[in-house]
Amino acid sequence: MGAGFRLDGQVALVSGAGRGIGRGCALALAEAGAAVIALSRTGPELESLVGEIERNGGQARALVCDVTDSAAVRAEIEGLERLDVLLNNAGSNQPQPFLEVTEEVLDRLLALNLKAAFLVAQAAARVMARTGGGAIVNMSSQMGHVGGARRTVYCATKHAIEGLTKAMAVDLAPHKIRVNAVAPTFVETPMTRPFFDDPAFKALVLDHILLGRLATIEEVAAAVVYLASPAAAMVTGTSLLVDGGWTAH
Repeated sequence: MGAGFRLDGQVALVSGAGRGIGRGCALALAEAGAAVIALSRTGPELESLVGEIERNGGQARALVCDVTDSAAVRAEIEGLERLDVLLNNAGSNQPQPFLEVTEEVLDRLLALNLKAAFLVAQAAARVMARTGGGAIVNMSSQMGHVGGARRTVYCATKHAIEGLTKAMAVDLAPHKIRVNAVAPTFVETPMTRPFFDDPAFKALVLDHILLGRLATIEEVAAAVVYLASPAAAMVTGTSLLVDGGWTAH
């Protein structure tokens, strides 16, 4: 990996770092040289992650916190002395047909995928603004660019993340803070694995991905590292689709 993709000496915060894409991105950011602050509700998962990073020669520490506890998470983040990179990754999905979406599911996903993401980004940007700038990467989805069956709430939150990313980029450019999104297609993770137990659903997904396979966590992590790195110094306000061609047709 070229020097422009290195993050040596930088501090990177990853929310939702305990498993899946968040964990993979934390490992990749550490491999690129960043000191990682891994944030999640799940202490044992974070301890495992920190241990793996340290065994590989990297630096990391765990921050056990629920991103939907707005007062606590803002206090933790705004109390940091330095922050160069935020991967704003915590999120979830609970597919339901539109006519059957419950208010409970609507409220839960809006609170986690949108409100918490907004407040985590705001807290991180406040640190970056006072310390000379940084890079924020919001975890979006191909579903932030298109619609999907049984995903009205998820699509609504991810379309919102796409708009938030653009508007943040406008507001934060004077503070030397770049803001971008990564929008993956389906990746097999603990959250998505149950979906693929349905052979018909898996066949439908693979039919929509032009490259004919699911994305890997490592491929999503590579996009995150790029957008966080000096190699993307002139990139802000955009969304990098890692979708195998899903949205091209």
